[in-house]
Amino acid sequence: MTKTRHVIVGGGTSGLNAITAIREYDKGDSEVVLVSGEWPYSRMVLPYYLGRSISESHVYTATAPKMASLGVQFAKSLAAASTIASEAREVSPLVSQFVPRNATAIDTKNNRLTLDDGSLLAYDDLLIATGSSATRPPVPGVHGANIHNLWTLDDAKAVLSEIKEGMDVAMIGAGFISFTILNGVLKHGVKLHIIEIMPQVLPRMVDKDGANLVENWLTKHGVNIHTSTTLKSIEDAGGRKKLVLSKGGDLTVDLVIMGTGIQTNLGWLDGSGITLDQGVLVDDHLRSSVPNVYAAGDVAQGAELVTGNREVHAIEPTAMEHGRIVGANMAGQDIAYRGSLLMNILDILDLNIASFGNWIEGNSDSSVLVVPRDNTYRKLIWDGDTVTGAIIMGPASSLWTTNDVGMLKGLIQSKVRLGGWKPYLHENLRDIKKAFVASHTIRQMLPITTLNHPTVPSSKVIANN
Repeated sequence: MTKTRHVIVGGGTSGLNAITAIREYDKGDSEVVLVSGEWPYSRMVLPYYLGRSISESHVYTATAPKMASLGVQFAKSLAAASTIASEAREVSPLVSQFVPRNATAIDTKNNRLTLDDGSLLAYDDLLIATGSSATRPPVPGVHGANIHNLWTLDDAKAVLSEIKEGMDVAMIGAGFISFTILNGVLKHGVKLHIIEIMPQVLPRMVDKDGANLVENWLTKHGVNIHTSTTLKSIEDAGGRKKLVLSKGGDLTVDLVIMGTGIQTNLGWLDGSGITLDQGVLVDDHLRSSVPNVYAAGDVAQGAELVTGNREVHAIEPTAMEHGRIVGANMAGQDIAYRGSLLMNILDILDLNIASFGNWIEGNSDSSVLVVPRDNTYRKLIWDGDTVTGAIIMGPASSLWTTNDVGMLKGLIQSKVRLGGWKPYLHENLRDIKKAFVASHTIRQMLPITTLNHPTVPSSKVIANN
């Protein structure tokens, strides 16, 4: 009997979690084929690699023996054939050794995936987990020498090969992506300049009051902040780079790092018949408009937990949950997804910052605490007596900051009604614990699992045959 073939396109967090979930359920009773242009690694640890806190070997998320224990096969080039019939699987382009391959198109009518060498790979079901790519603004000189994104392992290697102590380094963009690598950049003893088109730093993570505290903190640590200014061009200047800005005068630096955003990798899906918007539109089982094609992670546009709207959340927790749900459903389970929670967490030079859910106030009810002297900022957004969004900021040395991040996340995820604890929190935003315990939030959170059972450690998951 022919085994079901699951094809996973993309070896990031979603892809690997999907593979592990498949094996949790089927114990090896299927073919799992990974199509990836790179050996799987974690983008989340690149800032530590950049700061030389970890070696390259610790960036990778799977070893060859682990992939073998999961029964993962890899697509390879077909030198002699450009097609493969779904009924003739004995000529399948699979080998046990990894060969980098990218997908270029999907024929959803015939269940075939086109690879970058022109060969075709048949599938029974397929996961699109191709993630996103870094972008650069359309300005003159933006693709010259000594200008880098920092989104991939190769990007990090390129920056490490050039960055030197004492350099002037410009970071274009003051969003979450830039700030994840800020500590790693500063560990090289450089003078850092941050350039942002918006009036504040972290415009999609914190509000203006929170941003003011972050900017003051960075300035105190010697970082130069340039907000409300546009990069007009980058020019060569005697081996250095001259940044022509719309406001505040030009700036000459040695190295430029682009943190100007990402875009989902959707172009290769043109003509596939799969419904696309900002990402691949998926239902509550993370199926696309084609029932045997799923999407997960940065490329998926699925339900958001607070509002129920379909959104793209390019964050690690969502990628992990998506992968687990898809893997279970590909293995024959029937598991719906509750929805992803928008969340961002940063450590900026020992200042902890987190935001969750619908933190933008708008016309909503809010509770706010600001203590500039110790860089403390807290904000809760309310829908009646339910917390739907939050911002929290404080020194990493303060234990209450670390503990309360988890409790605030729990309050939002559980959608617990706080009743009389709302006015208490309004006046006592440093004391989240009392409301958290009294509302029995832990009791409501404990039964909630991504799948229909507690998480099985990945080290325990193998293919038995």
